Amino acid sequence: MVPLGLLSVGEKAEVAENRIDELFSPCSQCKCTNPECCSRIEDLGLRQGKVCEVLNNHGQGVMLIKVDGSRIAMNRGLAMKIMVRRRS
Repeated sequence: MVPLGLLSVGEKAEVAENRIDELFSPCSQCKCTNPECCSRIEDLGLRQGKVCEVLNNHGQGVMLIKVDGSRIAMNRGLAMKIMVRRRS
């Protein structure tokens, strides 16, 4: 497994693990620390078993990935906490 943030443009990978417990911070609206409430990773479609494709990766900046026909932009720090398995 490798972090999503290390994939190159055009590579496809299957989401293996979302490290949700490391990704959330207190919700800006309700101030809770419940990962079920505050984490939006799975809501974006990045669930275990989903295949994603890297459309753009600017190193330290923003990544653009495609999941189920949707394009998702995320910062590299977040992408480094999503573990994937490369696919051919």
